Amino acid sequence: MWRAARRLALVAAGLSRGRAAPGSALSSPVSPVRGCRRLCSGDFHPPLASVGLTGRLVWPGGGHRKISISTMPEINTDDLDEQQVQLLAEMCIVIDEDDNRIGADTKKNCHLNENIEKGLLHRAFSVFLFNSENKLLLQQRSDAKITFPDCFTNTCCSHPLSTPLELEEQNAVGVRRAAQRRMQAEMGIPLEQVTPEELFYLTRIHYKARSNGIWGEHEIDYILFVQKNVMLNPDPNEVKSYCYVTQEELKELLEKASRNEIKITPWFKLIAETFLFKWWDNLNHLKTFVDHAKIHRM
Repeated sequence: MWRAARRLALVAAGLSRGRAAPGSALSSPVSPVRGCRRLCSGDFHPPLASVGLTGRLVWPGGGHRKISISTMPEINTDDLDEQQVQLLAEMCIVIDEDDNRIGADTKKNCHLNENIEKGLLHRAFSVFLFNSENKLLLQQRSDAKITFPDCFTNTCCSHPLSTPLELEEQNAVGVRRAAQRRMQAEMGIPLEQVTPEELFYLTRIHYKARSNGIWGEHEIDYILFVQKNVMLNPDPNEVKSYCYVTQEELKELLEKASRNEIKITPWFKLIAETFLFKWWDNLNHLKTFVDHAKIHRM
């Protein structure tokens, strides 16, 4: 009921769907970050996959002991967003601390702190997309997100799935295919505008962070860069606002986060404070910084 009422209120207010021109940033007076465009719930909704919460986990350690999902903790999701709850059925790639694939489990189980504290670790990626003006595309995660809602972060952050196309590991092609898929799902970037071959794989980071008492992240995160002007049509169920920023504008955003004026995701904070600006200064010379052998523990 409240969603329907919200849609009616937005319509009454005269809010309408919009599309950003390639490489542009649209301003919005209601966004907490200058230059970011705030989305409304009527902008765009991609189709949902209809899958059940089924699957089997190969648990790290203990001789790769198999544990049925029926033994996983039961969590009530009634108060969570319906579209985001459906996505909890996706099967993530379970890995050990050296990024060796050891099984699969649902997104739900991979993001429960109770499982994370037992060592459950999955594969992920973070995309950093720059336009021709060397500005970085940021998004603010929607309030509907189960982990780290309302947080500012890099262009796109998600997980490759345990499917044949996204399990392929040579040259991280499976991860790059997943990134292409999720850039379309989150930011509305047409598949043909950013291909897996255009996503430049730099390195990996391993981090763990709690979102709240129930949900968290524990990932080995592939860092992917691309510089290209693209069309944007974000899904408001995924993205609350978005904007392109200069280095100085990002530093201001990080300062605001340090004063608790806005929130940023923990992985974006780690990457920004450790690597991002030196990579940003060398967008035309990224091969110098490639390190596929090392996993940075953060």
